[in-house]
Amino acid sequence: MNFYNNMHPYYCGIDLHARLLYVCILDQDGNTCVHKEISADPEKLHKLLEPYIGNVVVGVECMHCWYWVADFCEHLGVDFILGHALYMKAIHGGKAKNDRIDSFKIANLIRGGNFPLAYVYPKKMRATRDLLRRRMAIVRHGANLKAHVVNTTSQYNLPPNKVNLKNLAAREQLKSTFPDPVVQKNIDLDMTILDCYAKQLSQVEWFIEQQAKQHNPVHLYLLKSISGIGRILALTIIYEIGHIDRFESVQKFASYSRLVKCKAESAGKSYGTQGNKIGNAHLKWAFSEAAVLYLRGNEKAQKYLLKLQKRMSKAKALSALAHKLGRCIYFMLKNETVFDENKFLKG
Repeated sequence: MNFYNNMHPYYCGIDLHARLLYVCILDQDGNTCVHKEISADPEKLHKLLEPYIGNVVVGVECMHCWYWVADFCEHLGVDFILGHALYMKAIHGGKAKNDRIDSFKIANLIRGGNFPLAYVYPKKMRATRDLLRRRMAIVRHGANLKAHVVNTTSQYNLPPNKVNLKNLAAREQLKSTFPDPVVQKNIDLDMTILDCYAKQLSQVEWFIEQQAKQHNPVHLYLLKSISGIGRILALTIIYEIGHIDRFESVQKFASYSRLVKCKAESAGKSYGTQGNKIGNAHLKWAFSEAAVLYLRGNEKAQKYLLKLQKRMSKAKALSALAHKLGRCIYFMLKNETVFDENKFLKG
């Protein structure tokens, strides 16, 4: 956990909502200069901050509508910090809670050096990352539709269909599978949505790749040098990382990627692990998938996995491989070097 501890003459905490802002500005001595609610209007916020520009830092909790405040502060040249929502909940929780109290607590956290920092994602890459995440959600919904087809076949005790629903021709075969017209209509609905998804997602994936070639073409090339990492995994890693230089060490990168577990200890006793869901779930998925795909058809990698399995279970061995792959990618992107399999499997 990183805290913001820079000194400023004034500290502004904003309890952020979609349509309203509750703004609290404190001076160095803790005196309240401003404490009021305004609408989410840049002009009104500018009017409120204008006397303090150049001497104030603005902090908000990380939630879905922080983008415009970050861009607003960047335009004015005002220091902006983003608070880690989960850590902030743990730090400033209390018996009474409302917008007025929350904004005062946020300002006090900044002033006291206890404001837990989240990453302010770069503006130029932000929309593409959101589009990539949206694409992932749609793919998962498509998988649910395919599972519904399989489950419906079992529900009516019909022979299992072994068609590959990724293919258009295979989906056409399912349009005359069920004798009941109502059930068939249900399946036709799944197929129609899958057809639409297949068409639109191919265009979206191409578009995102073109954006990546503008934002970070070197890293896209480097990631594809790893066997098993294709277009989607490479794009996910690039856009979930943002800038690799924001990680001071490989340990912090592994922690952010959920590749390590933290022990819970007290009075010399171990209580298992904690904080396993703190970090980036998309990177965790990407590295786990990359580890499995790296093993496919790769005899050297499979031998390495067997070597790990002599000391641990298969599940833990796969996790260890994903962790090692994540560390390797960190140094690849940091030093801009291609993947060296011999060096990777040597350790």
